[in-house]
Amino acid sequence: MSTDTDAADAENELRERITNFLRRNFPQIQMHGGSAAIAHLDREKGEVTVQLGGACSGCGISPMTIQAIKSRMVKEIPEIETVHADTGAAAGADGDLGGTSSGGGMSPSFPGETTDDDGGDDEGPQAPF
Repeated sequence: MSTDTDAADAENELRERITNFLRRNFPQIQMHGGSAAIAHLDREKGEVTVQLGGACSGCGISPMTIQAIKSRMVKEIPEIETVHADTGAAAGADGDLGGTSSGGGMSPSFPGETTDDDGGDDEGPQAPF
């Protein structure tokens, strides 16, 4: 019985390390109204699927973000050999993927799009620096 508990503990610890990796290495995802969450983890195969949602869906730089996640995660987390990552554009909105509920109350903003009708100038989202 302790084997099942040990395996569950090891998977939970790995999930936490992956989540911390995403927060530490990619804070701009959340700052820009996006989200990144583990959609699937197979610890035995060393595979993880990361789903980008929120403002990441349809974002022009999300392919670069996905590539950076894939290349950095396998270097920083030895247990992970393969990273699958995608945006929610094809998958649609799924509450289990950390979409709007974990976005910290932020709504996505895109250049040229106004979120309120106050007639102000729209300069797009603010850069994090």
